[in-house]
Amino acid sequence: MGAEMRRIHVGNALSAFGLGFTVPYLYVYVAQVRDLGAMTASLVLAVFAVAALVVLPFAGRAIVRRGPLPVLLVALVTAALGALSLGLSGSPTTVLLSAAALGAGQAVMQPALATMIVDCSSAETRSRAFATQFFLQNLGLGVGGLIGGHLVDITRAGSFTLLFSIEAAMFLLLVVVMSTVRMPRSPKIEDVPGRNGGGWRQLLGNRAMVQLCVLGFVLFFACYGQFESGLSAYGVEAAGISTSALGTALAANTAMIVVAQFAVLKFVERRKRSRVIAAVGLIWALAWVVAGYAGLGHGSQAMATAAFVSTYALFGLGEAMLSPTVAPLVADLAPSGMAGQYNSAFALVKQLALAVGPAVGGPMGASLHAPYILTFLLFSLGITFLAVRLGRQLTPAQNQPSLAGSRVVARGTAPVEQVTTAA
Repeated sequence: MGAEMRRIHVGNALSAFGLGFTVPYLYVYVAQVRDLGAMTASLVLAVFAVAALVVLPFAGRAIVRRGPLPVLLVALVTAALGALSLGLSGSPTTVLLSAAALGAGQAVMQPALATMIVDCSSAETRSRAFATQFFLQNLGLGVGGLIGGHLVDITRAGSFTLLFSIEAAMFLLLVVVMSTVRMPRSPKIEDVPGRNGGGWRQLLGNRAMVQLCVLGFVLFFACYGQFESGLSAYGVEAAGISTSALGTALAANTAMIVVAQFAVLKFVERRKRSRVIAAVGLIWALAWVVAGYAGLGHGSQAMATAAFVSTYALFGLGEAMLSPTVAPLVADLAPSGMAGQYNSAFALVKQLALAVGPAVGGPMGASLHAPYILTFLLFSLGITFLAVRLGRQLTPAQNQPSLAGSRVVARGTAPVEQVTTAA
């Protein structure tokens, strides 16, 4: 791992650490500490999603034109201002505007950092680089949430102001760290195919990328979109899970990722990516079966709790398998210089899934217990089906870079077959 990649990974960890400080406590802060009510708190959470959906279509073109580093620095400053303002806000208007700035900055960070990883890695090192990123993100979120939970006091607004100030400081520290990164030369905008909107047309004409986006939507909808909405509601209402047990389940998910990430990496690197994703669908199908037992079975409360915690752990195992698989595949599908556009498009799909997932899963998980389990069991099996279909669209180099050697070149350049197809 080179010095530039180490700085990028430090940046990922710092940004996740800062977000972990505040995200778990945002609803309580707005609704109770600032006494703005549940409606305003819900709107703040919605603003995060809306801000991401608004800025991401433009983020890809900005990354292609200006490079990922300048875009990342602007996003970090925007997020820092939003976090600091949120900690000082006392009215609904300022809270919503601050949340919009924080949400927009946070959303743009993801494709910018992903593109920097692509530009500083080769096909041989990219899977490990993205696995490290995912590991550090989860570690940062977990540590940030743990420390933040010990700092906040709902009776003192100042404790939350301190929390948001620390988050802003993390983003500004990240500006300093990232400013020292020397990125490899990227193609100028004149060198990039599909100028003046053609980038999106080219992306939509890439059948493999379109199929990957559909698959990505189902992945995020059926897993990430359920963690803190439908699945938690189902656990409380159907399985009688206590809040402490729910926290244990979330901790089990993070622990599984931290423990399993590099253990599964060696397994994943030598397999076809489409088969790895298909296997994740089967693992998550098993997770939903276990969740079904927790809420619909007739075992003891201890057995139901153990099954529910195991569900989150199985999801974590699947996540650990996906992190070195999906993001590198997005990069390898992108023609030279277009990794930023493709990363932003995939981030947009993720945000859509995370917005729709809770809206659909929340009410179902709370009241329609058996249909909820059956629906998401079928979605997980759908992941396996879509992954197998995607595998037929990929070249051998895209599906299994370990066997491709030099056919996939460094810094986000697509294989020769893909460039020819895209042209």
